[in-house]
Amino acid sequence: MRDGHFDRTPRNLTWLALGGLAVLLSPAAGFPFEHPLVPWAPATYVCPRLASAPVIDGVPDEAAWQAAPWSSPFTDIQGPLADPPRHLTHVRLGWDDTHLYVAARLDEPHVWATLSERDAVIYHDNDFELFIDPDSDNHLYGELEINALGTVWDLLLARPYRDGGPAIDAWDIAGLQSAVAVDGTLNDPRDVDRGWSVELAIPWRVLGAIAGRTCPPEPGDVWRLNFSRVQWRTEVASGAYRKIVDERTGKPLPEDNWVWSPQGLIAMHCPEMWGEVLFDDGGGRGFEASPEHTRIAMATLLMPVYYRQRIFHESNGRYAATLAELGLGDERLPLWPDGPGLLTRDIPMIPGFTLTLDGGDDWFRAGLATPLGAAVIDHTGRLERLP
Repeated sequence: MRDGHFDRTPRNLTWLALGGLAVLLSPAAGFPFEHPLVPWAPATYVCPRLASAPVIDGVPDEAAWQAAPWSSPFTDIQGPLADPPRHLTHVRLGWDDTHLYVAARLDEPHVWATLSERDAVIYHDNDFELFIDPDSDNHLYGELEINALGTVWDLLLARPYRDGGPAIDAWDIAGLQSAVAVDGTLNDPRDVDRGWSVELAIPWRVLGAIAGRTCPPEPGDVWRLNFSRVQWRTEVASGAYRKIVDERTGKPLPEDNWVWSPQGLIAMHCPEMWGEVLFDDGGGRGFEASPEHTRIAMATLLMPVYYRQRIFHESNGRYAATLAELGLGDERLPLWPDGPGLLTRDIPMIPGFTLTLDGGDDWFRAGLATPLGAAVIDHTGRLERLP
């Protein structure tokens, strides 16, 4: 679904900006390492500078928000591989010199929450979640979760869990403003609710500590973000909500995960699959003319090399030292995975592009040089764009 600010397809960064690069992100055979099973196609959003700061009361309907469009509805975390969500979820974003503003609207006929302690594991309730990687390098990113009671869990990831983490629960978003409003009743199954909404104001001074770049952003900058909604299946017992239990396992049925930008697997901690947010100051900036949007697409071409190296290490106890060991001949680029099995397909190198690999038993560094710039990725999963 697409409007002036959202686009789930990669057309405007592959077909227009990179031409033949679109072929690289097309469907291909995958492999058993836990990886995205859909082609890379991040959702995008043009984030407007707000004329005034919204009141953070949980109801994002005042005039300050009018410049910020609502997103297209969330989809399942697996994208087209799973059924669409049962309830609608949308987000809207804005910014000024002091804060990033986030609002969410979650349709829900039965609003409930139980966790009231700060930094509890909030996804054990229904929740709304934000993930933010300012420099798009897959490392040092923030996460925030909030439930319908307004209870917050904020944490910092040094690396994704697949690369060893850790999660730093002690990290707090100092000065965070957050509020929740329930359109109906909370924890009362006797009626039917309409939903709940969230407002957040996140200080740039906190994000600046993890950004690795100018903060607040410059107009035209692109950051990687994603948003998620955890939804448990419930029933009513003794006048209260409870999670439906699988009689075979004695455990609650698995939760649903609905997201803004599909991950292609049930895992939020694959930052390369998050959406892109472009900060605008009223200059009419868009993704089609964004150099950073193009460079992110170029750098992300290295992710299939990282996936292949992880699989190679699992099978051989070491990393490949040459591209040939990864099944890549001279002047070949790997295709993006989109399913289980072994990644075996690749295509001829795009003219002007050069792929390199150095490595030892316990390390590797792959590089991609292009007319658009260069990028490298290493065994820790860090994806770095170079001038």
